[in-house]
Amino acid sequence: MPEQDVTVGQLLLAEYQSVKDEQKARIGFRDNLLYVTLAVVAAVIAAAAQAEQASMLLALPPVCVVLGWTYLVNDEKISAIGAYVREDLGPRLAGLAQPAGGFDAFGWETAHRGDARRRSRKAIQTLVDLTAFCAVPLAALVVFWADGDGGGLLVLLSVLEALAVAGLASQVVWYAKGA
Repeated sequence: MPEQDVTVGQLLLAEYQSVKDEQKARIGFRDNLLYVTLAVVAAVIAAAAQAEQASMLLALPPVCVVLGWTYLVNDEKISAIGAYVREDLGPRLAGLAQPAGGFDAFGWETAHRGDARRRSRKAIQTLVDLTAFCAVPLAALVVFWADGDGGGLLVLLSVLEALAVAGLASQVVWYAKGA
């Protein structure tokens, strides 16, 4: 059986397919985290209302922080893959295809970022992320605090949860500025 040589271009295309598959999987996972968050929020609120126990709302902040952080990390990896394809992989493959230059590989990776409404979409997405992962758990904490039936340990826990939510909110905003 004769040996088949694998070209650099074939390796780069295989790498492209691999990172795009990872990006696609991460997009699906990330997007489902919003639905999971909505389902958890609805379940906790319904349980707290049915039991008439505002302290049950203290379950929301840690869950929303964990889901929000996972969402943010996946979103960052999705963007990092896009940047890698645009800034590294594409130019290397274009150089092989046309060594003298003038060829852009994977043009969609750059073209879709030039949309005039991209900034407004990013701002709206940041507001959605802040609402789902930060505003909702903070509202749950306000309801708990307003209820006034929490003991000292629960109040301390709620303050720590508020700090965690605020930390996540700062990361969501910080990341949005850099994206």
